[in-house]
Amino acid sequence: MNPRTLSRRSFLQKTSLASAATLAFPEVLRSQAGRSPNQALNVACIGVGGRGAAAVNAMKGENLVAFCDVDDTRAASTFAKFPAVPRFKDFRQLFDKLGKQIDAVTISTPDHMHFPIAMAAMALGKHVFIEKPMAHTIAETRILAQIAREKKLATQMGNQGHAAEGARLLKEWYQAGVIGEVREIHSWTDRPIWPQGVKGFDHRKLMPVVPATLDWDLWLGVAAVRPYDPAYLPFNWRGFWDFGTGALGDMGCHMMDGGFYAFNLAAPTSVEAVSANPTEISAPTASVVTYQFAPRDGHPALKWVWYDGNIAPVLPPEFEDDRALPDNSTLIIGTRATVLAQANYFTIRIIPETKMRDAVSSLPPKTIPRIPGGDHFTEWINACKGGTPAGANFEYSARLTEMVLLSNVAVRARRRLEWDSAAMRVTNFAAANRFLKKEYRPGFGV
Repeated sequence: MNPRTLSRRSFLQKTSLASAATLAFPEVLRSQAGRSPNQALNVACIGVGGRGAAAVNAMKGENLVAFCDVDDTRAASTFAKFPAVPRFKDFRQLFDKLGKQIDAVTISTPDHMHFPIAMAAMALGKHVFIEKPMAHTIAETRILAQIAREKKLATQMGNQGHAAEGARLLKEWYQAGVIGEVREIHSWTDRPIWPQGVKGFDHRKLMPVVPATLDWDLWLGVAAVRPYDPAYLPFNWRGFWDFGTGALGDMGCHMMDGGFYAFNLAAPTSVEAVSANPTEISAPTASVVTYQFAPRDGHPALKWVWYDGNIAPVLPPEFEDDRALPDNSTLIIGTRATVLAQANYFTIRIIPETKMRDAVSSLPPKTIPRIPGGDHFTEWINACKGGTPAGANFEYSARLTEMVLLSNVAVRARRRLEWDSAAMRVTNFAAANRFLKKEYRPGFGV
């Protein structure tokens, strides 16, 4: 049977059978977990142009089994670099033909296709790496984390900073009391650097023609059918609710990761957003989102404010007049020190710089294990071969992504939202709960 023509029921039956097989025969998973660190993984890369090229390059020391991309032009440089690797446009055909040969899968597609592809891969018992955000909706994050947990799969979300030095230093400094209590954090970004606030497209005078190298139907995937428009591709899909998650979905999993990890945050109790030019189909041109976190483990309540669209916070006195304001950064304001973190927490500094220099000799020892080279791909590969679980595994990343995506729920609801994470429910405005999940076009296994 050609997977391209599978009905939703038949695809679910196939994936359910694969899931049952790996649960009934756990030696399938044990054999992967017990793989020698020197034995190459068999990796399939889905989405190999753009950001996907970085995943392919990181996997070149393993055994590349297959590439999948719906756009031959976008993937052309990767195809040229690895001409012997089999190519597919449809991930379902890839899994149907080569599923038994694959150990692990990387997914570097638009956000709306992360979930269906990951579900198909995990149903077959494959380890999974997904670029951030790990899913398109909060409901999807929970399902992916649950399946990964049940099947004991090695997973990782692509937020590079989680494997880097800065996030670990921040946690060590906080635990040692260097920063003091943190009650306030501010993160800002120059995103969006693509169109947002879009109201619609006028095709009355010109109907764009689908490029011969692009399978538009497969690119749409689980999204509702609509005419092709070059305004979506190759990068601008990020600003449309049906495909992307806006500026915060793009950068939030980077910029909010270090603090979320270092301060051991749970889900926020409330979130509210002020935004400019949001539309039914597109994220706003700018927004300010305020999260409130309840006290935890003896630490006080915390407020985290997010700014996008080139809006920046009021700077604290510690920020020197001659210090350039970064385009993407986070300010962590503690009772003993203020910390400036680079976008991905690759580096962090106490400010002003004079205070950083004074503190160097008294900073605590490094007690948290480091990732060699700070490389999150290597960390995941090692986990796939039976090593320590990757730090940004789905158990952790589902919670981080939930916090990030909750902001978009607030933007779309245009209300201050009170959040019951345990019940996965907005408690004060029921209409907002429709944004926690979505409908899927049949035929893609969800």
